Amino acid sequence: MAIDKDDPTKLTMLGQPVQIQGEFPNTVAVSQKNRLTCVGTTGAANGISCASFSRRGLGQFDQLRSFNLDQTTPPVGPTNSVSQLFFSEDESTLFATVKGDPAVNNTGFFSTFAVMRGHGSSHATIGRQDVRSSPSGTAVLFGSAVIPGNSSVFVTDASFGAAVLSIDSSNSGASLVARQAIDDQAATCWVTISRATGSAFVTDVGRNRVVEMSVTDASILGETDLSETGAPGLIDLRSTGNFIYASVLAMELRTLLSLYWKFLVDRELLRWCRILMLLA
Repeated sequence: MAIDKDDPTKLTMLGQPVQIQGEFPNTVAVSQKNRLTCVGTTGAANGISCASFSRRGLGQFDQLRSFNLDQTTPPVGPTNSVSQLFFSEDESTLFATVKGDPAVNNTGFFSTFAVMRGHGSSHATIGRQDVRSSPSGTAVLFGSAVIPGNSSVFVTDASFGAAVLSIDSSNSGASLVARQAIDDQAATCWVTISRATGSAFVTDVGRNRVVEMSVTDASILGETDLSETGAPGLIDLRSTGNFIYASVLAMELRTLLSLYWKFLVDRELLRWCRILMLLA
């Protein structure tokens, strides 16, 4: 889609829709540097396929790289499913988080695919074979965000809270740096990292609150209770500038929370200044 510079709500389709590989797409990652988009599917035919893109639209998606999950279409979940695709900070690697199912002793994993740069008329793609790791103490890896400036990522785990993982540059394996359980969590699922604060913010679909965490050791830095809004919990969120945007689906209302943060330099603490709730 092209976004109108004068009216960002006006979207214009570029090219034509393209058939993806796999069934039940639920996550997408885009590399501007490599002009590459990858889609994760989590149905009976699950895995990752990728296509080039340009101002003319999408190219054809390549062959599915299967995760071999025992699933159906639509999938039964949310455990035992593909969670999120995202590129490394330098866009040389595609990461994927895949949820396990502790109830049947099925451990989730963190997957890495090397980006293969295009030459001549060929376009970039990712390798056919991934490197899979199941970092100690994790089980239901969900949302993820690259920690700026290093080789680590911040991940949520719906079974306990969140963790910091380190990606080994020599073998692309992921290992646990630190993990933090969040008290009274229902399912911690999504995360964003604020460049303004240098910290991570996570949400829980079953608890209406935002928890701030350290990107160094995953320790809890603060918590903002939003239960008075009446929503059961928050889902995906994004940070930009001094704002965090989170969304809620509840009681047939789509709620957009614009969370305004101010950094108090003299005390090196982050405090809420204002919470704007917009109902759309």
